[in-house]
Amino acid sequence: MAAPLLSRPVRVGILTGGGDCPGLNAVIRAAVRKGERVYGDEMIGFLDAWDGVRDRRTTPLSIDSMRGMLPRGGTVLGTRRGSPFDTPDGVDHVKQTISDLGLDGLIVIGGNGSLSIACRLHSEHGLPILGVPKTIDNDIEGTDLTFGFTTAVQIATDAIDRLHTTAESHDRVMLVEVMGRHTGWIATHAGIAGGATAVLIPEIPFDVEELCGRLIRRHDRGRFASIVVVAEGAEPIAGTLEMGEKIYDRFGHVVLGGIATRVAHAIGDRTGFETRVVQLGHVQRGGTPTAFDRVLSTRFGVAAIDAVHDEQWGKMTVLKGEQIELEDLTVAVGQTRTVDRELFDGVAAHFFA
Repeated sequence: MAAPLLSRPVRVGILTGGGDCPGLNAVIRAAVRKGERVYGDEMIGFLDAWDGVRDRRTTPLSIDSMRGMLPRGGTVLGTRRGSPFDTPDGVDHVKQTISDLGLDGLIVIGGNGSLSIACRLHSEHGLPILGVPKTIDNDIEGTDLTFGFTTAVQIATDAIDRLHTTAESHDRVMLVEVMGRHTGWIATHAGIAGGATAVLIPEIPFDVEELCGRLIRRHDRGRFASIVVVAEGAEPIAGTLEMGEKIYDRFGHVVLGGIATRVAHAIGDRTGFETRVVQLGHVQRGGTPTAFDRVLSTRFGVAAIDAVHDEQWGKMTVLKGEQIELEDLTVAVGQTRTVDRELFDGVAAHFFA
């Protein structure tokens, strides 16, 4: 193994941005442990993402302070949405903070938005920034998997397993709404693992009449209970189901949640079947990460601090097959990794029925 370019101890800032995600603390812990023990680094955490960089709200990160954080969900640093590009002097604040605190670099742990910000700060302003991709949605290009995803899938699958029994007891159609704004990775995997009757995802506009037909055929075969998994970003084929006017938040994102309720009403009206809706919501993002996510997060954290010492600025840690590698941040900017249609179509044809 080649010696790192920066063999001396460095001073590194870490922040978490965007939505919380199981495994964030494990990434921070791993970077801190290797940085402190192997390189003698000093690690500083910024509180509440870019707000902390702007306001210089920091906390020292050490092996002692991160002790016990491996299984803990959320992020000890806090997280918010927002960008230094939102204000005219935001980027200048970032530059000044890095300079005044004597930072050799900054590790940004975040999703598509945070990584895009990191990429701009590096490519347009030359700042020494490295990215670590995170999202339960598993929709970041350049990596085969993001930590937090398997935890969210497990939580959704556990819920589906429990709902099967109550659906069967009452002969109901249960609609389970899971997260997935632009992609249906969670819905697809949880639907497969939970033995769902149907899965509705953003990548494929659904036909409510076809869905109802499937449920009726199932009912005619004597299967009176069904589970339909619905990604929150799923949409019907245009003109087939009234969706109402879209509402946007202050960041310009469509406010999601409730699609399963609309579908449930449509099913009840068209079939007469009794329907119930369960929205898992933020429970999918909270709590203890799975063993897999703890391992992946740890590997990402170790790779991130190694990349800092190799001065691999403008890169992000990724999983390719079984290996942790580095990829340009530009790969993730403006891209969304959608569900593998071969996986979805192949399973849908044989198991969703």
